[in-house]
Amino acid sequence: MEIEKTTGKTEKFISLGVVIAIFLIWIGITSNGMIAETLVPSPTSVWSSFLDILHHGYKGATLWQHLGASMGRLIKAYVLAIITAVPLGLLSGYHSKIRAFLEPVIEFYRPLPPLAYYTLLVLWMGIGDASKIMLLFLAGFAPIYIACASGVNKIKKDYILGAKTLGANSRQIFFYVIFPAVLPDVFTGLRTSLGVEYTTLVAAEMVAAASGIGWMVLDASNYLRSDIMFFGIILMGITGILLDQILRWIEKKIVHWKGKN
Repeated sequence: MEIEKTTGKTEKFISLGVVIAIFLIWIGITSNGMIAETLVPSPTSVWSSFLDILHHGYKGATLWQHLGASMGRLIKAYVLAIITAVPLGLLSGYHSKIRAFLEPVIEFYRPLPPLAYYTLLVLWMGIGDASKIMLLFLAGFAPIYIACASGVNKIKKDYILGAKTLGANSRQIFFYVIFPAVLPDVFTGLRTSLGVEYTTLVAAEMVAAASGIGWMVLDASNYLRSDIMFFGIILMGITGILLDQILRWIEKKIVHWKGKN
């Protein structure tokens, strides 16, 4: 136990050291004029842009309105992906006929770049948030579905046969054997899906958006405001890490047996 704690502290120090090293390199290459300010702004410029947007907003909206708009689209699409992909993925892993029905569609659109079909979504659903949420939903659905289906397929048949021997029916096997066993894979899919949706968020805010962190970064690029672009990217990275940490915390509470022998 003491060894694990020591290892954990060492890993945290390494991670902190990497962050500090990147920050020092950033200061070094911007302080001596090696790179133009329009390409890589200095940390002080990014900090000044943060304070300016925090107090005065950006293009008619406050920082919290931009962040809220992006998080609203992301969370709506993410929740929709969870409540559809988890049950369908579990059922697909449990019933081969359901898997045969769903997988051709999912395997067809999954490798497609989001921008390839986003224009179609805009034509069908308009330029409002509906098309953006649908784009994020489609991007996040496949990772959850695949993780759930593959998790069911990995379950040892001995567990299922043992439950049947004890008199369990199909419903009891599903809820008391399969679902608990597949939970670690479900959370892996949830974390992967969140990352995929977040990377798609900028694409979702490229068309006819007037708010959102992704839109703010894209709009700033039109005016070569690299300081605002850096600030937006850093903000997206921090919020992404926080959301992932929340999922990790929930996973530890629910799947408390994971990694224990």
